[in-house]
Amino acid sequence: MSAERWLITGALGCIGSWCCRQLVREGHAVAAFDLGEDRRRLELVMRAEELGAVEFLRGDITDLEAVERALSGHRITHVLHLAAMLLPLAAADPPRGALVNVVGTVNMFEAVKRRGLPGLAYASSVAVYDRADGLWMAENADGHPVSHYGVHKQANEGAARVYWLDDGLASTGLRPHIVYGPGRDHGMTAGPTLAMFAALRGERYEIPFGGRAQFQYAPDAAALFIDAARTPGPGAAVRNLGGPSEHVADVISAIERTLPEAAGTITFKDQPLPLPEDLEAVHAAATTPLAVGVRETIDLLRETVAA
Repeated sequence: MSAERWLITGALGCIGSWCCRQLVREGHAVAAFDLGEDRRRLELVMRAEELGAVEFLRGDITDLEAVERALSGHRITHVLHLAAMLLPLAAADPPRGALVNVVGTVNMFEAVKRRGLPGLAYASSVAVYDRADGLWMAENADGHPVSHYGVHKQANEGAARVYWLDDGLASTGLRPHIVYGPGRDHGMTAGPTLAMFAALRGERYEIPFGGRAQFQYAPDAAALFIDAARTPGPGAAVRNLGGPSEHVADVISAIERTLPEAAGTITFKDQPLPLPEDLEAVHAAATTPLAVGVRETIDLLRETVAA
């Protein structure tokens, strides 16, 4: 076992599950901090013996003392903060959404500061922008979000900046666009992955949006978050995940190439998301091509269906 000891909030989500998988396979101690108890996403991407290496901590990020206990009790060296109420849930309950997404994030920064760790990585979102801000956005551009969730994420970026200015606490916030892959079954942009699962089951499905976006394969996104948590900052860095801009029709084409029998069963609503289509990523890394990511997703989902 290495000297790295990780705390991942929101570990039962899609990106969190892939982060757990990578870190366990690298031989690191992982504490999964989450209010939920549904481990289906983890079970989808990890073997039973790998799951056994994860220490599950049921906790609420709105409880600062619980977060502090998790950090000190498990001698955490690296923190990856992914827990959040996604856009539909935050819209349905704005007060609870703000409590989880904003106060919960401030709690994470405060607990990391008190613990004396050098910094952390956290999830922001492309939702800090509106489509009216532009179809292509520079990484340092100001955004004008039009959802509670986007405002929450923008507030978190600001809080990160203040923690650096006041306390020298370094951080890196990463803004995913559309993450797809095994385990992505929830949220406004889960449609492409749900379409892959529907095609595999022989069912019809309409992706609820169209247009272009940056599609980011979940294992790639997880690797970028882990890298960011290992070397947060300097300062309060905020970065876009990057990747080529693809049309939703390209996702459907990739599905049909993998599952020719699904031809004509997957469609999309010809209405773009209220988001930019392409975001500058100054530190962009090599990413899995869309066709490969779709094929690997369907292959893993096929194993699940067979089981």
